[in-house]
Amino acid sequence: MDKKYKILAFYFTGTGNAKAAAEWIGKYANERSVEAEIFNIDELRTEELPKINKGDIIGIISPTHGFNLPPVVLRFISRLPKSNKNKAFIINTRAGMKLHKLFLPGLSGIAQYWTALRLKFKSYEIIGMQPLDMPSNWLIIHPGIKQNVVKSIFNRCETKIEGFVDKILNGKKVYKALLSLPFDLAVLPVSILYFFVGRFFLAKTMFANFDCNSCRLCEKKCPVNAIKIIDKRPFWTFNCESCMRCVNICPQRAIETSHSFVAMMIVTYSLVISPLILLGISKLDFINADNLIIDNLISIIAAYIFLTIMMLSYYIVHFLLRFRFFNAIMTYTSLSKFKFWRRYKGLKE
Repeated sequence: MDKKYKILAFYFTGTGNAKAAAEWIGKYANERSVEAEIFNIDELRTEELPKINKGDIIGIISPTHGFNLPPVVLRFISRLPKSNKNKAFIINTRAGMKLHKLFLPGLSGIAQYWTALRLKFKSYEIIGMQPLDMPSNWLIIHPGIKQNVVKSIFNRCETKIEGFVDKILNGKKVYKALLSLPFDLAVLPVSILYFFVGRFFLAKTMFANFDCNSCRLCEKKCPVNAIKIIDKRPFWTFNCESCMRCVNICPQRAIETSHSFVAMMIVTYSLVISPLILLGISKLDFINADNLIIDNLISIIAAYIFLTIMMLSYYIVHFLLRFRFFNAIMTYTSLSKFKFWRRYKGLKE
C-alpha cells in the first residue's frame, strides 16, 4: 500500500470513548509509519474542514445514539467533500458491558449502514466497518460502570483497534459490522423513532439540583451548545444529544436525570393523551383508523403532541426548581442523586 497517503480520523465524543478510539487509530498508524491526524467534530462545526488530499483515508469515529449516529455527526458527513480517490472507515462505539468474564456487545442499528451509504454517495471506497463495544455510559438508564470493568473493556477494545489498523493498512477490508446485521435490522423501528421523537424526549430529562453553583461549566463544555442558562440555572434545549458529557464533568455532581419526571410524562401520555386522541379520532367518521397509513399518521401526531406537552411541562419544572422544596422532591426522586448511581469515568492516558 502506498504510504504517501495519511489518515484523517474525525471523532465526536461525549465522555471520551470515541476520542480514545481515535487516538488508538493515530497511535497504531504512526507506529506503522503512516501519518495520522485526529479531529474533534464538535470543534469543526463552525470551522473550515482540513484538506483531504487525493488517496487519503478518512475515518468517522462516533458513539451510537438510539441505534444511529448523532445528528451532529450526520451533519458533519454532509459537509465532507466528494471523494478524490479516497477510502473511508467507520467505527461506532456501542454500549459494551461485562458480566463476570463475559464481554457483552451493544447494537449498532443503522449507525454503520446509513453512514456507509452516505459516504458511498460521495464516492468514498468503504474499507472498514468496525463496531467497538466500548463501556456503556448512558447514565439515564444505568449507573456508571466500575473502573476495573472499564479498564478491561478498554484494553480489549484497544487490541481490536490495533488489529483493525493493521488490516486496513495492509490493504485488507474489514466489515465486522455486517455480523450483527439481523439484529441491527430488528431495531430499525427503534432507531427511526429515536431520531424523530426519542432524542427530543431525552433532552428534557436533565436538570440541575440545588447543589448547582452556577459555574456554567456544563454550558461551556456542551459539544452542541444545547445548554442555556435561564434564571441562573442550566436549561437543556432540544439540541441536546444526550452525550452525557455535562453529567460526568459537573464538579458539584449537580446534574441529574429526572426519573420521576420521565415516569410522570409516560403515565400522562398512556392514561390521558393517547386515550383523548383515540377518542377524538373515533368521532371523525371520515377517518378510517384501521388504515395503516392513517394509523401511523395518528401515532406521529400523538408523539409530537406529547413532545409539545413535555416541553411546556419542562418549562414549568424549570421555573419551580428555584424553590428548594420542589427541587428537593425532583432531586430525591431521581436515581442519579444517590451514590450507587456512579458517574462514568473513561480511562485517561
